Amino acid sequence: MEVRLDNARVAAGNGRMAEKRKGRSLVVMSAIKKSIVVVKAAFLCLAHALIIAMAQVNGDPKYALYRHGKCMKKPVEDLLKASGVDLTNGGGFEELEQFQEYLSDYKIVVFGGLNPDRVMFSGNFLEEKKIVFAI
Repeated sequence: MEVRLDNARVAAGNGRMAEKRKGRSLVVMSAIKKSIVVVKAAFLCLAHALIIAMAQVNGDPKYALYRHGKCMKKPVEDLLKASGVDLTNGGGFEELEQFQEYLSDYKIVVFGGLNPDRVMFSGNFLEEKKIVFAI
């Protein structure tokens, strides 16, 4: 499973004629926009993505390290231990709900791809700190 973190409004187009306009792929957008982070962790990628997103939202100075997959082991272990989430068999909606319950200061939103109309999961509606994923 590969989780992709998206924290940007996606541009439509791609400089083509209107009849061929289908938008840009996530690969292209992640190369263009620094606000899109592709998480390539082979294991515990949901926890990795949450740590990266929380660091970005909170202005953590370690965000640049986390974004490049460095210094992630301890924060991921701490998050999993504190939240009680078990990702040994991967993560799904149940694990997202557990993370949302633990991270009550954040609103976790998961989109199916880059289409903002395909909301697959939307957590705490009252919080302004948003963690947005596109999978």
